[in-house]
This record gives sequence, C-alpha cells and structure tokens, in this order.
Amino acid sequence: MPSNASATPHGPRQSKLPRMTSWWLIATVLSLAVFLIAPQQLPVSLYKLNLISLAALAGYWIDRAVFPYARPQVSALRDLDDDYELELTEEESTQGFVKTDDGREIPVNCIAEGLCGPIDPTRVYFMLGCMLRRALIMSAAILAISLGG
Repeated sequence: MPSNASATPHGPRQSKLPRMTSWWLIATVLSLAVFLIAPQQLPVSLYKLNLISLAALAGYWIDRAVFPYARPQVSALRDLDDDYELELTEEESTQGFVKTDDGREIPVNCIAEGLCGPIDPTRVYFMLGCMLRRALIMSAAILAISLGG
C-alpha cells in the first residue's frame, strides 16, 4: 500500500496558509473576470456582497437577541477532549495511594476511575443544537436579502 506523504500520524497535513485562502483567490479571480468583461457591474457586485454580509451580521445578532441564554459554547467541546494526566511519584505508585495536602490518602484506582469516567454528552448536544439554530437563522436572513426581501 503506498504511503500518503501529505498525512502525518496525527492526521492530515495542516496548511500554513490562513483559512479560506483558496476561496479568497477564487473570489479575486472572479472579480477580475467581472472587471474585464463588464466593469460597470463591479459596483453592483460590491453592493450585493455588502447586503449579504449585513444579512449574515443581522442574522447573528437576531439569534443572540432572541436566545440570549442559549448560545453555542466551545467549552462544551472540552468535555470530549479533556486529556487528564495523573503524575505519580514512584513512591505513590508503589504505595497505591496519593497523599493530599490535608493528609488524606486517596487510592490511585479511585482517582483513575474519577478521571476516566463516562462523558455526559448533554452539553455537546446542546451546543450542536445552538449552532444549527444559529446557522438556520443566519441562512434565512441571507436568503431573504439575496432574494430581494
């Protein structure tokens, strides 16, 4: 099986270019084409782009105003990606417990079970629902403006 030179053991190779650079290049080429073919249409293109940008912004703020306490929080993703590291000294490993600052002895097994317990996906599902709701509201606003509403 041939090896993929663009992939690393940790995932696909990351580009050093800013996000959406290819879309900026496509938009630039298309704008240049409009300029060469029909330069009088550039103000119309800028006007429409401005309206769509304002619609996206309006949709975002409408979502924030209507749902002030139901905003997508990235912190919910941390629940899935928490990398708990437990550093034990050699003495603690052999003894099988960790001494706290107040003198209590906590078994290593209890700590490991507490750190590796089941993940409650409720916050992640809530965040996904909020993201979908916001995307729908923004899309509706953009579509309304784009259709001339």
